[in-house]
Amino acid sequence: MSVFTRSRRSSFLGVVAVAGASAMILAGCAGTSEPAETSAGPTEEREALTLSIGTVLPQTGSLAYLGPPEEAGVGLAVAEINEADKGITVEVEYGDSGDTDNKAYETTVPRLLGNGVQALIGAASSGVTKLFLDQAVGAGVITFSPANTSPDFTTWDDDNLYWRTAPSDLLQGEVLGNLIAEDGHKALGIIYLNDAYGTGLEAALSETFTATGGEVVASESYNLGDTNFSAQVSSILAENPDAIAVIGFEETATIVPSFVNSGFDGADFYFVDGNISQWGADMPVSIEGSKGTQPGPVLSDDFQERLSAQWLEQDGSELVDFNYAAESYDAVVLLALAALAANSSDPGDIAGALAEVSGGSGDGEKCESFADCADIILDGGTADYDGYSGGVAFDEAGDPTEATIGIFQYGADNIHTRVN
Repeated sequence: MSVFTRSRRSSFLGVVAVAGASAMILAGCAGTSEPAETSAGPTEEREALTLSIGTVLPQTGSLAYLGPPEEAGVGLAVAEINEADKGITVEVEYGDSGDTDNKAYETTVPRLLGNGVQALIGAASSGVTKLFLDQAVGAGVITFSPANTSPDFTTWDDDNLYWRTAPSDLLQGEVLGNLIAEDGHKALGIIYLNDAYGTGLEAALSETFTATGGEVVASESYNLGDTNFSAQVSSILAENPDAIAVIGFEETATIVPSFVNSGFDGADFYFVDGNISQWGADMPVSIEGSKGTQPGPVLSDDFQERLSAQWLEQDGSELVDFNYAAESYDAVVLLALAALAANSSDPGDIAGALAEVSGGSGDGEKCESFADCADIILDGGTADYDGYSGGVAFDEAGDPTEATIGIFQYGADNIHTRVN
């Protein structure tokens, strides 16, 4: 895995050192935020708080495989916060984000806002969030994404109401570019989705790989909903790449066979968080040996077991992937802790305390569970929550300044395991 500590406004492109096949660690000056003025002291009178959240996560569309782990993370956090009985109750209403094609968010977001939620959890897709974020900001409601990675959100005019536990693609692009170079590749072909997610990650990947001395010999885009990729495949293969990065979603199961059936080695693909799925039989050709990147640290067995049990109770089915489950869980915990710290369920007050409870103010007491952090707050202290997704430590723009990027490799069954 690769661990980063960074300032929100710093740029990593062009300054990446190749660190071999093991972890690459970049250390920067972490951004800071002023401590919330609203933290309640131990003698301050408290009333029981209710935090109402709504999810805008993919039950349908091109990222539907991310829906179960993300909703399981939300559900588990809600259950454990309420069980802790620390003076706050969390209520959750689930909704479908869909994607930019089926536009399920156009129904979900107005319904949730109309029902008076204080925070939206979602979307997974950066492109989808961009289409409703201004609406949520206008309503004075927090949008907290567990999976948005577009760098564009760094400078979004969001009135302090947009937050995310997933790192910017500036980081993932660096890790992927260095991984491809470390594996000995010199000529990279890229096929990417033409949206905010795909274009941002393609730019970061291209710049990093070029900085290592490699050459991006071809880079071709496609649009969401496309089903035929023969033109892009032919154009890329004509430049004789020795590795191909695929930046996209479920359409990857069509793109990859198009390359393999044209003679490209199935072991030389590189994937990203949008398509690092447990493909199994859904990928009709062998991709044994191919690799991919995914934000997030190694999850403890206990956490995975709790997620699986939660999803079985919540949905009645087995949880196959765990992508962004930790980030979703931590999003809910951080919101609840911020509400306790602010002694308020007002979205603006909660937003004002999020950096503090994440460790962004730099003066909190470390804690690793909602209950332990809540006790610190209720005793008049400042909590610094380190969760399953990492240390977080939000900067002034609502980005995590600490992040981990894992590296995964596919076996003969087209199922991946973590290798770094």
